[in-house]
Amino acid sequence: MPSALTADVRPGPSGSRSVKHRTGSITGPRKPVEGPDRGAGDRRIPRFVWALPPVAVLALVFLYPLALVVQQSVSPDEGGTSLAPYGDVFASESFRSALTTTVWLAVGSTVGCLVLGFVLAMVIAFVPFPGGRAVAKFIDVFLSFPSFLITLALLFIYGSAGMANGMWTDVTGASNGPFDFLTTPWGVLLAEVTYFTPFVMRPLLAAFSQLDTAQLEVASSLGARPARIVRQVILPEALPALAAGGSLVLVMCLNEFGIVLFTGAKGVTTLPMLVYSKAILESDYPAACVVAVVNIAISVGLYSLYRMVSRRVGA
Repeated sequence: MPSALTADVRPGPSGSRSVKHRTGSITGPRKPVEGPDRGAGDRRIPRFVWALPPVAVLALVFLYPLALVVQQSVSPDEGGTSLAPYGDVFASESFRSALTTTVWLAVGSTVGCLVLGFVLAMVIAFVPFPGGRAVAKFIDVFLSFPSFLITLALLFIYGSAGMANGMWTDVTGASNGPFDFLTTPWGVLLAEVTYFTPFVMRPLLAAFSQLDTAQLEVASSLGARPARIVRQVILPEALPALAAGGSLVLVMCLNEFGIVLFTGAKGVTTLPMLVYSKAILESDYPAACVVAVVNIAISVGLYSLYRMVSRRVGA
């Protein structure tokens, strides 16, 4: 390797020698020169080309059927293209009743899931008891259960021929038991709260695992009561998880079909049930598509709200 520093010795005026240093340039290892073919393939294919296959699959599997639903909603049986099906559906009492039932069931179930999920998550996270970790693991497994399985379990317990009514008739000798609420809106509400509560508990448990327990110990040592600790220490940390979980549950409750169907609540008609009734029972496909489009619009709006809330709260 060539030296970066050289010395030039010359005789001085008194016969002495003066040394003059000359600095040279230091050259490091050269970068290898790319050949003409390096990266040529990447330059030949534009980046947007790689997005075409997934977009095509998405369009074929989702967007095309959705477009057919929208097209059918503006295609009355008389032929042509018209918004008359929308006017007929919006003017019908069945649609207004189904919309009202869907909204209050979704909101009621979401509130119930938030309250119950918050309490259960606090117990699992902060109250030590045998099997606490197993319960937390079971919540993850519970999320994979189908909704109709929970409904069947409630029917086995509170149905007209269920365990609770059977025990009542055996003890009292009555012909019928007192539990007859599963086929009412309250039964649907109970089933939805039971099924969707773990969807709130899961993010809450994740948030509570990040909470420093020293804060709870300090607050308790300063004389704060449990209710004040929950209100001023735990609840602020849980708000992001509550907002994200509650928004997600609201969207899922709005589109729930299996629970309403399996409870056999004939007097409870939600928007998904109305789509099923119009399409399968009445063969009124334009009206069914109109209700489906409305349901999709509300779902997309709530999902957009859910994403916005998740980003703002950092969940």
